[in-house]
Amino acid sequence: MKPSRVAPLVIILCAFSLAACANTVRGVGKDVRGTAQAVEDSVQ
Repeated sequence: MKPSRVAPLVIILCAFSLAACANTVRGVGKDVRGTAQAVEDSVQ
């Protein structure tokens, strides 16, 4: 393959990878908030 054809594919793959990481980080944030809320509720 020519480099000019590979570059757009690499860019698209990187964009999908970054999007997947953002969703994972967002999900972890929700889990941590949920855990903190559960701990707070049990203390009260």
